Amino acid sequence: MLKKTISVLFILALTGCAGGEGEVIEHIAKIEISGESRYNAVRLTPQIYNVANRDLSDVLIRDGAGENVPYFINSGARSATAATESYPMELINSYVKDDNFYFDYRLAAQGAGDTVATSIEFTTNNTNFAKTVAVFGSYDDIHWEYIQSDNLYSVGDVAKLKIEFKESQKYTHYRLELDNNLERISFNTADIVYSVETVEETYFIETFIPEFCVEYDDKRTNIIIEGLKNLRLSDVTIETGSMFKRTAATPAGFYKEIYNLTLNGETYADTTIPLDWYISPYEAFSVVIADGDDKPINVNRIIVRYYADDVVFEGKEGDTYTLVFGRDSVKTAPVYDVERYKHEILAGTIEKASISDIIYATEEARAPDRDYRMAFNVVIIIVTLLLGTVIALKLKRSRARG
Repeated sequence: MLKKTISVLFILALTGCAGGEGEVIEHIAKIEISGESRYNAVRLTPQIYNVANRDLSDVLIRDGAGENVPYFINSGARSATAATESYPMELINSYVKDDNFYFDYRLAAQGAGDTVATSIEFTTNNTNFAKTVAVFGSYDDIHWEYIQSDNLYSVGDVAKLKIEFKESQKYTHYRLELDNNLERISFNTADIVYSVETVEETYFIETFIPEFCVEYDDKRTNIIIEGLKNLRLSDVTIETGSMFKRTAATPAGFYKEIYNLTLNGETYADTTIPLDWYISPYEAFSVVIADGDDKPINVNRIIVRYYADDVVFEGKEGDTYTLVFGRDSVKTAPVYDVERYKHEILAGTIEKASISDIIYATEEARAPDRDYRMAFNVVIIIVTLLLGTVIALKLKRSRARG
């Protein structure tokens, strides 16, 4: 009977502990949607970053029915710019050799530097042909180097009269070799083309004014800034009316000479400390200014810039949506199909949603965890005492038998 009691108590302790750990603490941010577009983007605020997982793996979007809504995170805009330059060539020779037909071209005008080509383009009045051609390059019209082979054709309304080079070329002469030219193909023009596409990533940067306090000790001014935990920091600016030129340092290892000077009627100021995407692991972030024997500076205001994210999801105006975060520090991020076609979504119109209110889980919501741990400890003590009793009884019986 005693053994059964111990077993039951131990199982209750384990299940009680598991139940306590399973309690989920959720913070909720209400989302306001306006507009008729299918997709919406809500920008995360410092208050959300401070409490959410650093990688935002615990973030969820829920609709009015409590169902999870697929989303993806967008950290910036991507733009592509194409630049194209064409350089005409002139035909300097055409001939037949070993059943092959050749067209030799050279640049019509040569600049002081290299003329870079990413393709060669032709125009022709001929139709209904398809040819395999080989392209060669030369700098002197004597020594030729093979570049690559490709196809040229014009059949009905479909034509391909451009050869894209696998690598950029810098020759001054180009040769086109055709297997034969029974169709008597000729080209009106031949141009080498340099085309390049530049992709630029621009990131969302937000500015906010945090709370801070200033401490003075050991010839240093220590500015303690609140609310920077988990933010990807761009820079911190100190607004002050003091005149100074001193060195500022941060725990991240960033040092900079900052100054605010007014001399001969001119003002020279640079009080911004770049932080290069640094992510603060702590709620408080310090900037230390070396004062030496000078009087500490007055700090009027702190301005923080950080890199922000949009959470993009499908939603309709008038429906209820909430953003849930801070629920599980070890949770892995959800994986949705929408991530696979996010570039197509971002190419369209995205409505700007906003956070209207944040409801934090109260400390009382965490109380069951502490109660379960206490119950577990009490049960363990009782089980230990019962096991001690069992052992004592067995020893007593053994001695009696002896």
